[in-house]
Amino acid sequence: MNRFDIRTVASAFVALLFFVASHAGAVAQETFPSEKLEIVSTSGKTHAFTVEVASSDSQRQQGLMFRKSMGDDRGMLFDFKEDRDVMMWMKNTFIPLDMLFISKAGKITHIHPNAVPHSEDIISSNGQVRYVLELNGGAAKKLGLAVGDAVKAAQIK
Repeated sequence: MNRFDIRTVASAFVALLFFVASHAGAVAQETFPSEKLEIVSTSGKTHAFTVEVASSDSQRQQGLMFRKSMGDDRGMLFDFKEDRDVMMWMKNTFIPLDMLFISKAGKITHIHPNAVPHSEDIISSNGQVRYVLELNGGAAKKLGLAVGDAVKAAQIK
């Protein structure tokens, strides 16, 4: 390569680095408000969680992506603001999750246990729901959660 080619390549490389650096923050991480949530089993046992609430399109799109861990008493509540069929996936999600699909009335209608990290398989609500609660994988089985259990939170009215 002659000197002109090296300068051109170097200049292009510097421009590329500047472009990447200046746009690195363009995809900002969402922040989520937190609230208390309880699941009351049909037997009357209550399980308490603190959940982050994803209620905007951008919050729901990000969800728990890129998280490396989540406390046993933590979760994320997705509020779709209307009854609808919901499709979820695990792309860019590092931890296995239980997905609890919840009606407008706050009843669990379907549980998808142990969703596989990074999977792009579609996970269906199997009917119209208003909310999805994501907990650590295995939590539903460990706590004995079941279809018909009641979910209570300020977000669920």
